Order: sequence, then structure tokens, then C-alpha cells
Amino acid sequence: MIPVDMIPVDMIPVDGDFLIEVAPRFSGDKALRQREIVGAISGQFSLTLESYQRSTYLRIAHFIGQVIHECAGFRTTEEFATGAVYNGRADLGNTKPGDGQRYEGRGLLQLTGRYNYRRYGDLLNLPLEDEPLMAGEPLVSLKIACEYWKDRKINPELRP
Repeated sequence: MIPVDMIPVDMIPVDGDFLIEVAPRFSGDKALRQREIVGAISGQFSLTLESYQRSTYLRIAHFIGQVIHECAGFRTTEEFATGAVYNGRADLGNTKPGDGQRYEGRGLLQLTGRYNYRRYGDLLNLPLEDEPLMAGEPLVSLKIACEYWKDRKINPELRP
């Protein structure tokens, strides 16, 4: 028997319909925003996951579960709070006045802090530190989330 984490995902399309199906249900403006975010990433979602070796049921389930939690069910790509609580947080690289608000949580995994904006901007060759709002763009934030997952070695090693 093949372990579930090694089963290829050929039979379930990981597309916008799938993401809406597994996400919490909303109405009104929240549902509109959810569809906007999912619509922005759905065309590239499967390809992006596959390029980062998230191509088994278990890996996709882990990734989608974390993303759904962090972005409030695809309702937002920006932290609800102001980010002021992060001012002066040297562990996040927030050493200048206003860094907490400037580098508040954004994206599908809520990238937070000047250090992380610089790091993932460098890894993806994007000017995230200079243009922090870019981290909240849905498709950019999908790439950031995948790069973060890779960088932090969250994917388990492939079994032989």
C-alpha cells in the first residue's frame, strides 16, 4: 500500500473551485473578497505548488490548511491589526520607527517584519522591502508562501 503522503494528486484539480470548497463559507463583502483572492491565485495555484514539490495529498493538505488559517479563509492578504505591536521588534528586523506598520503581516502566510520582507524579497528577486504592499498581492503572496515553506524546510523529505 502506498502511503497517503506519496500519492500523486492527478485526480483532484487543485483549482479555484477546490479552494472555495475547502475554505470557510462567507457572505456579503467577505465572500466577494474571498472569491477575488482565490480568483487571483487559482490559475497558478497547482503549477506553483508543483514547482515547490507540494504535489501529494498530504503536502497540499498541510499547505492549504495553514494558508486558510493565516489569511482568514482567503478573506484577506493583510493583517487585521495595524502592525503597531511589531514596532521595535528587533527579532523581526523592525528597528526604525513605523516598521511595525510598514511591515505588518501580509500575504497568504502573513509575512511579518522588515527582516522577512528583505529575505523573501531577495530569495524571489522582488523589491518587497522597498514596496511592502506587494507582499499582499495574492499571486505574489502565493510565491512568498511557497518560498517560505521551502526555506523553513516544512516539506518532509521524499521517501524512496
